[in-house]
Amino acid sequence: MEEKYIPRFFPKIKESFFLFGPRGTGKSTWIQKNLKNYLMIDLLDADKYRSLQAKPERLKQEVEAHTNINLIVIDEVQKLPELLSIVHSLMEKNKSLQFILTGSSARKIKRSGVDLLGGRALKSGMHPFMAGELGPLFHLEESLKYGLIPMHFFKEASMKERALNSYIDLYIKEEVQMESMVRNIGNFHRFLEAVSFSHSSILNISNISRECQVQRKTVEGYINILYDLLLAYSIPVFSKRAKRILVQHPKFYFFDTGVYRTLRPKGPLDNPHEIDGAALEGLVAQHLKAWIDYTPHPCSLFYWRTKSGSEVDFVIYSQKYFKAIEVKNSDKIRNEDLRSLKTFYKDYPESTPIFLYRGKERLLIDNILCIPCQEFFLSLIPGTDIL
Repeated sequence: MEEKYIPRFFPKIKESFFLFGPRGTGKSTWIQKNLKNYLMIDLLDADKYRSLQAKPERLKQEVEAHTNINLIVIDEVQKLPELLSIVHSLMEKNKSLQFILTGSSARKIKRSGVDLLGGRALKSGMHPFMAGELGPLFHLEESLKYGLIPMHFFKEASMKERALNSYIDLYIKEEVQMESMVRNIGNFHRFLEAVSFSHSSILNISNISRECQVQRKTVEGYINILYDLLLAYSIPVFSKRAKRILVQHPKFYFFDTGVYRTLRPKGPLDNPHEIDGAALEGLVAQHLKAWIDYTPHPCSLFYWRTKSGSEVDFVIYSQKYFKAIEVKNSDKIRNEDLRSLKTFYKDYPESTPIFLYRGKERLLIDNILCIPCQEFFLSLIPGTDIL
């Protein structure tokens, strides 16, 4: 497939902001295609990195030397967190300056004790492609298999699996090993395989600890590494005005379905339908995360599960939206598939229950809107309703 630029839903922001996102999600491309007349400080450039590492105040000198430029981009800012104090000082001195600070990890910033400019800069995220950005280029089956990371999207199918393996290896080599995040890289590899079984599931740290034969505290540290590197995230339980006893543990997701499929072991004893179901739910999750981050008003993403086993995969909650979404990797709708949504709707009649499935018909069954997955993905546009 010939590579071309795909305009993103990511909104232009007039204030200074952090732009976080995993490698390959298109942060630098978005900057190149959408910004003009800016000063680029590229910390991936070895010479620039060494210069600023030796003398961070050179940033101030460089910015002040460009009197006709008010927009400054610092790429991969987590590599030199000490620059943030210089940025803060420059913002205080010159209110007309706008900084865009990109990063693929917040770990070094958090561990260095440097705050995110004292709240003076917004925090935004760049995600894998959304189906609505791709339009006719979006193919559900291929997205479920290889994900939607822009870096790999235009590669031939025969190359995508290899590219995803290289992507994960590069992350482990350059982010985990070089930054000395773990002592035993073999244990971390086993952990990645074990935690892949938790994708789209409630996170059970004790089970993962037993599976990869490392201590629970070590597993907790590994999971935090995935979160800090933006490779994974968790979704908490929706518990507002709870009428039933709920579980407390969050659900776990890798940021992209292709990363999950690459890490998830596959063998003769593995159920392909189970793997596909987790991939589909993860694809919905990454779309909802992107939709929330790109939508101008604040929304929160939850899931809902009772102690008795009723579960709704996603709950979107805000002043404007209250949606309950269940996802099934099936082309048919059975009464039992709708049971949990009916239970949730009984407790929260203010919500809009939505059922996503692999069929082709849009139906309304017992106040539940049933939508084909393909239609849902393509119609999900930030700033517009989820219907």
